[in-house]
Amino acid sequence: MNGREPDLGRIGIWAGDLDTYPAAGLREAAAAVEDLGYGTLWFAETTGREAMAQAAILLAATRRITVAVGMADIYARDAVTTAAAHRTLGEAFPGRFLLGLWESHPSLAEDVRGRRFEPPPAAMRAYLDTLDAAPFGPPGTTASQYRLVAALDPDMLTLAAERAWGATVLGMPVEYTRTARTALGPDALLAVTQLCVLSDDRSRTAELATATTAAALPNRRALLHDLGYEDVDALDDRLVDALVAHGDAEDVARRVREHLDAGADHVSLHLLTPTPGIVPIRQWERMATHLLP
Repeated sequence: MNGREPDLGRIGIWAGDLDTYPAAGLREAAAAVEDLGYGTLWFAETTGREAMAQAAILLAATRRITVAVGMADIYARDAVTTAAAHRTLGEAFPGRFLLGLWESHPSLAEDVRGRRFEPPPAAMRAYLDTLDAAPFGPPGTTASQYRLVAALDPDMLTLAAERAWGATVLGMPVEYTRTARTALGPDALLAVTQLCVLSDDRSRTAELATATTAAALPNRRALLHDLGYEDVDALDDRLVDALVAHGDAEDVARRVREHLDAGADHVSLHLLTPTPGIVPIRQWERMATHLLP
């Protein structure tokens, strides 16, 4: 593999609201995650900042932490441009940038970007082919194999095992972590993101946990059914508890340990709050005391 291998550590933060922060808040969030001792700061590319530019801001605002684009949209830029950006960030910040690729949604690809949405496994395979062959980048650099595929589908897990450093899985039960580890084999990296709602009073977390579960269903319905959750639209307690770790810090930490025991190499915390757009530093601090050395 080319370049220095990123060190993710065992625990990271998935900052799902980064696109809602102003630039100063973006830098504040990155510095806080690093100072608390987390190994990796993750974010997704959806409708806010361009992913590679945002990664550069985060890397420049920190000193040691790994910055991971957990879901870089393959329809947002052509693969040659992505390869050049990947190599550029790898040269400027050796071992600190990790690229995760996402197959997007039909509405984002077609309605927003004006692209034709292709079957995800075929589109991702073709994108990876072009990444590997891309000629552009800083002098003396070559294509980096330190990349992940976002995998909420058995075919994408297979592709991740064949063509990437590993896979990232967002918002699935522990049972799926076991499935993903089996599909990837023992050597590929498996990075899991756990949805969390934190409160010492569990009764206060139920509403947000249920709303989060409902929002997650469209991309997960068939997979959850295969895992034994038969009536997912009922949003019963078993399903909500499986997708969203909610309660006090020890409840969340217990779920993280379950993912690690099930085969995850790294778990990032996506801490959801009733006030999106406000950096949840206090919640990150509480979880750090329970999960970090």
